[in-house]
Amino acid sequence: MQNNFKAISLSYKSAPLEVRGSLSVGEGEYGTLLEKVKEVLGVQEALVVSTCNRTEVYYSSENDKSEELIKLLCALKGLDPSEYAQYFLNIPNKHEALQHLFRVSMGLESQVVGDLQISNQIKRSYQWTADTEMAGPFLHRLMHTVFFTNKRVTQETPFRDGAASVSYAAVEMVEELTNDLLDPKVLVVGVGEIGADVVRNLQNTDITNVQITNRTFSKAEELANECEFEAIPFENIWKAAKEADVIISSVAKADFFDKANVKDLDVLAFKCFMDLSVPRSVATDVESIPGVLVYDIDDINTRATKALERRKQAMPDVERIIGESIEEFGSWAQNMVFSPTIQKLKQSLEAIRQEEIAKSIKDLSDEEREKVEKITLSIMNKIIKIPVLQLKAACKRDDADALVDVLNDLFDLEKKAQKK
Repeated sequence: MQNNFKAISLSYKSAPLEVRGSLSVGEGEYGTLLEKVKEVLGVQEALVVSTCNRTEVYYSSENDKSEELIKLLCALKGLDPSEYAQYFLNIPNKHEALQHLFRVSMGLESQVVGDLQISNQIKRSYQWTADTEMAGPFLHRLMHTVFFTNKRVTQETPFRDGAASVSYAAVEMVEELTNDLLDPKVLVVGVGEIGADVVRNLQNTDITNVQITNRTFSKAEELANECEFEAIPFENIWKAAKEADVIISSVAKADFFDKANVKDLDVLAFKCFMDLSVPRSVATDVESIPGVLVYDIDDINTRATKALERRKQAMPDVERIIGESIEEFGSWAQNMVFSPTIQKLKQSLEAIRQEEIAKSIKDLSDEEREKVEKITLSIMNKIIKIPVLQLKAACKRDDADALVDVLNDLFDLEKKAQKK
């Protein structure tokens, strides 16, 4: 296996939200950072993963480049690396770096176990790596193994079943409730942390008619621009609520929606309120209005908790699948180490075989020549088999490089390859 795969990681486990936000890599910054990693550090293969919960760089290098990578990242964001280096975890061991990438990609390291968004985020990161030509055979094969593993996890386990966070659960319920509507209209009131999460999760659905409002309009506008939805001024809330099929409220005011003002919305057929606020922003008596459904935070939490328990129970199966994938990838990577040497050895022995045959078959019949060809080829293949088996064993001991060097020296393979 390639010995130089490493990583640095900053996540919710090591850094507060403020720090994570400061070091988050934006869409327009991926290419710039990767180009700097290539030009300044001489790294040829790298992957940058940046979400609201983590910023990580995976890279191939013989030397530990963690300090330099942190400096580059801080320079990109205009920050002092001496203040932020403490938040990064350095992973210089290839096995640990691989394990970490797989666990992150499957959602085992997410704040919400089994995070459904992480898979798409990893794919976007890989796309940036490919676009900047920072992926060689090793990283290409590794990422496709990660994607195949994710597919196995989805198909073979219940790890991705159901929504395991309040915001995911709320959006999942919205999808179910509006399944029969042609173009459902959703209004999100309040864009604090949970309200913003709901809006971002709505991006991953087929629901496109989403309006966002907040007392501070600039916050609603910024989120709407990010997610390509519509922001409306807070004073237009009642007009928007009248037209909406689903109203998701996380506004910080008790009983903001009460029986009187909801009655004024003239509910004709169906209107659903999802109250994510504590204390409640939708009064308890609102549900007594014909055609109105109300789900509070406890209803949504119960749904999320059940899903989270199912995911936790599936974690051993996910870890088993990851282990199988890493082992399979390791076998491929091992072949990457010794295949060129075996090929050179075969070519060297074949040259010797052909040279010796040429000296000896002048006076032989065609039948005799055919027998000599078969016998010498069989002998050569048996000779080749011994170093192949030894190299496979050395790879398992993580000692293949030393044996490759011995074979190169013993048969003078490098010089012979250059002569060709």
